Amino acid sequence: MIPKFLKKRIFTAPTTTDSAMTTDGNPVASTPYAKAPINQLYRKLSGQLLDVAVKPKLLGELPEFDADDQTLIFYVLQDYSRSNSILIDLQTQEHRLPPALVGVNDAAHRIKENAAIVFLNHPHAKDTPLSPRLSRLVSAVLQYPELKVRLVPVSILWGRAPEKEDSLFKLLTADNWEDPSITKQLFNIGVMGRDTFVQFHPPQDLRTIIDTHLKDDTEDSDLVDAVTTDLKDPSEQATNSDSKQDAAATPHYALVATADSNRELVRNIQQQLTIYLDKQRASMLGPDLSDRRNLVDKLVYSPAIKHAIEAEAEKTGTSVRDARLLAKGYANEMVNDYSHSIVRGFYKFLTWLWTQLYDGVEVHHFERVREIATDYELVYVPCHRSHVDYLLLSYVIYKSGLSIPYIAAGDNLDVPVLGPLLRGAVAFYIRRSFRGNALYTAVLREYMHTLITRNTPIEYFIEGGRSRSGRLLPPKMGMLAMTVHSQLRQTNKPVVFIPTYIGYERIMEGGTYVGELKGKPKESESLIGLLKVGRKIERIFGTVHLSFGKPLYLSEFMQKFDVSANSLPADRTDTPLDDKTSAMVDNIGVKVMQHINKAAVVTPVSLLSLVLLSAPKAALDEESCREQIALYQGLAQQLAYSDDTVITDMSPQQIIDYGIKLKLIERTPHILGDIIQIAGKQAALLSYFRNNILHVFILLSFLAALVARNGRMERSRLDSIAEQLYPFLQSELFLYYPAHGLADTINKKVDTLLSHGLIVELGDGKLSVPESNSKCYQQLQVLATPVGQSLERYFMTLALLAQQGSGNLTESEVVDLCHLLGQRLSVLYADDIPDFFDRALFTSFLSALTRLDYLQKDEETGVLTFDHRINDIAHHAKYVLTPDMMQILHQVASLDESEITHAITEISNKKQRKFGRKR
Repeated sequence: MIPKFLKKRIFTAPTTTDSAMTTDGNPVASTPYAKAPINQLYRKLSGQLLDVAVKPKLLGELPEFDADDQTLIFYVLQDYSRSNSILIDLQTQEHRLPPALVGVNDAAHRIKENAAIVFLNHPHAKDTPLSPRLSRLVSAVLQYPELKVRLVPVSILWGRAPEKEDSLFKLLTADNWEDPSITKQLFNIGVMGRDTFVQFHPPQDLRTIIDTHLKDDTEDSDLVDAVTTDLKDPSEQATNSDSKQDAAATPHYALVATADSNRELVRNIQQQLTIYLDKQRASMLGPDLSDRRNLVDKLVYSPAIKHAIEAEAEKTGTSVRDARLLAKGYANEMVNDYSHSIVRGFYKFLTWLWTQLYDGVEVHHFERVREIATDYELVYVPCHRSHVDYLLLSYVIYKSGLSIPYIAAGDNLDVPVLGPLLRGAVAFYIRRSFRGNALYTAVLREYMHTLITRNTPIEYFIEGGRSRSGRLLPPKMGMLAMTVHSQLRQTNKPVVFIPTYIGYERIMEGGTYVGELKGKPKESESLIGLLKVGRKIERIFGTVHLSFGKPLYLSEFMQKFDVSANSLPADRTDTPLDDKTSAMVDNIGVKVMQHINKAAVVTPVSLLSLVLLSAPKAALDEESCREQIALYQGLAQQLAYSDDTVITDMSPQQIIDYGIKLKLIERTPHILGDIIQIAGKQAALLSYFRNNILHVFILLSFLAALVARNGRMERSRLDSIAEQLYPFLQSELFLYYPAHGLADTINKKVDTLLSHGLIVELGDGKLSVPESNSKCYQQLQVLATPVGQSLERYFMTLALLAQQGSGNLTESEVVDLCHLLGQRLSVLYADDIPDFFDRALFTSFLSALTRLDYLQKDEETGVLTFDHRINDIAHHAKYVLTPDMMQILHQVASLDESEITHAITEISNKKQRKFGRKR
């Protein structure tokens, strides 16, 4: 049965006697290429054989065609191949696309083709390098203004192993089976048949392509001098005396060029299609591989590393030979040893593992990556939640049809068994710390530069390590700076950063994260640790979400900061970045974090966590729980945090049932209505998932808290307090709202709260809470809770600073003391929620205070100084925090001199013991 969208097309089965027709109705000269590529019987038998032996995997999205459109569809393949033709025909049948090996007969436009495939290269067309079928289609489009032709480029990969440089074996395994190389066809079918990939690329309108080329030719080389035109309507024919301006103004579709000029047009179009398919193939396979030993040697003997070796020898007083051996050792530590067999093994294993471990892996916004993969050097910069991130992201990229990136991994993962496997698949290892080691830095920079200039996709975790709290950690700029440094040394493809959000609903390391936040030593990675994790495979960890944020183009940052391309010497790695470039790197880091948060996924588990952790005793009756979940969904949808933010479409009841299934919450039956509460000992873990999406709701929570704690508040007063405290929330949660437009953002948030009845407008610019004990009042109280913990940490830090006085503590001492106070506060008053003892949060707050000039740091001693404005910020806390909580924070932060001295001594001793263990 023919699909509806094919009924208006007329097809004829291909036969060996069909001859292609020119647009004027005359037969094309008989050539092997003009005849049908395969006869009907051969096609049928070969199709049945190929369908059994070859099981292709479809990559990307299928093209869509209008059911009522009369457009002619032709598939574009790079090289002629009997097997490729049959494979595409089978794929079009399977996916109900316009058929590939059925003749196209359009008498109205004098088109009679025995197949809907355009081959750009053909072994029997050596004297005529142009595709005859493409030539005929171009001529028809030029002659008939109403004719619509779409070309669908198609990539076919028989195996996805990147080719080896100077490899003889690749001559046999090459996927362009040039006729009559039957050996290659049989080899690929027999060996690669189960590892075959097909991708239909977006359709391209042939008329648009033609018009673009004609326009470019007119502008660049005066089309009227090169092309003799013949208009379809004789009354509108251009004469020899026509001016260039009149000819250029003629509609492009009305131009029917002479044979010579038409060949030039077809040649340009064919070259464009060839380049397009070449780029697509490169984006799927990656660059050719160099042997690891040769790559190490190339690194060590490169001009940049030669200079670094000489500098190292001079600095340390060793010989150049010894310095070179040291550099070679560094290179061997880090260089990847890509093995396609290991990658395929990982792919099969992970395909099984995800089905055992997770309910599914959902991918969002990947098409935006595919669109730019051919023309840019891709640098994936994901958040770091779990060790699973390494494998999960590479798996998704590979399955989606692009070349997997090389991942910068800490050398703590280079452990027996696991380390070599990761090195053979995705990882290149770098030391966790190499500050002051100039030679190691030079080798790493040169290796990064080699990968970037070879157009190898790269991935690194911009946070440096895994987040233990669920929030994003402050970005580490080292790898970003190396990427920028490489681009400024030599430009090949422009660099684009891909911020990537990874969200889990359960994580394997959850228990150890809480322990580490409380002060337990970090567990080193080992084979034993891997086996321990393996025991958890029987458990269900829900759904994993990968969301790819909007790409960040390095060229746009360079333009913004006035940084010139190729401004660094190509043969040096030690040229420092100037102030403008350093500021640009810092800005890129912040923007990456903001774009990761924009791409966040509000999952069922994160919503449940946000609701229940904000409720008294982490419990609600089931009806109230449903209503609060529905409220949060409504708020997130009505005023979306970002267009990239994804919100679960589960109903509130489905979300509750899902949480029970994952054993994160439990339902307690009660005669007056069931109670939904957090399951035993899960509160600390659920705070992790709440923190994944806290940024989406934090401003709404902040505004709700201001109104809820004060009963009434003038709208103007609300704006001034928000302006004072927003920079700290922005720094902690990487909010993207600019400070200069904050008032408008606040007004929109307030209007949203008003529309849901959570606050009430009294007139004269005053806002109030709803009627006490009403449903809206209870919902307001729950919504106001999440921001409280951030503000409590701020107030505790400010109280400590104020009580100890200016010029008495260093930044590290303040962080250490706040960490201890947070631990104590959490255990005594906050149900052991780990937010209060996350060192990164205190560091972020102090950094914001310093950046905003509330704190000043002495360069020699590191001591912090400040003035009365510290108390002014703390003064605003009374508008949000309850008097009881403020009293508790004051009490906790009141340490006398002896307590301070004792605490700092103990912390110093602990750090020394930890450092000794590492050494």
